[in-house]
Amino acid sequence: MQKTTELNTGIYILELFAENDFSISAKKFTDVDFPKGYYYYIGSAQKNLNSRIERHLQKNKKIHWHIDHLTTHKSITVVKTYILPDAKKNIEAELANGFVKNFNAEIIVKGFGNSDTKETITHLFYSAVKISAKKLSNINTGN
Repeated sequence: MQKTTELNTGIYILELFAENDFSISAKKFTDVDFPKGYYYYIGSAQKNLNSRIERHLQKNKKIHWHIDHLTTHKSITVVKTYILPDAKKNIEAELANGFVKNFNAEIIVKGFGNSDTKETITHLFYSAVKISAKKLSNINTGN
């Protein structure tokens, strides 16, 4: 299991790997076929960031958010978590809106994980190949 630091606020990117094609039981996404490969989920916590990330890393939990359908799926492994400490909520939307262009990613499904904002299409992105850790680690938050 990954370890996180004692951070309170910020933006995070979960890098997940799907070993096989899969589907999920979320009503809104039952007709979506998710291909095997890498998924990148952008989230934020304006308090208790460490606890939020630790929760995402748990396989056994009550389904609360869209991302829980992925993090609890038997075909999915959380590979890495990228943290942008103290990044403000608006950075989450900026990152999500530029993710396809900046990281050559795809949108498999609209409306995933962005129910708290109308500024983004989705917070879940797909890539058949792993996005460079160096490129993801060098995200500029403007802080």
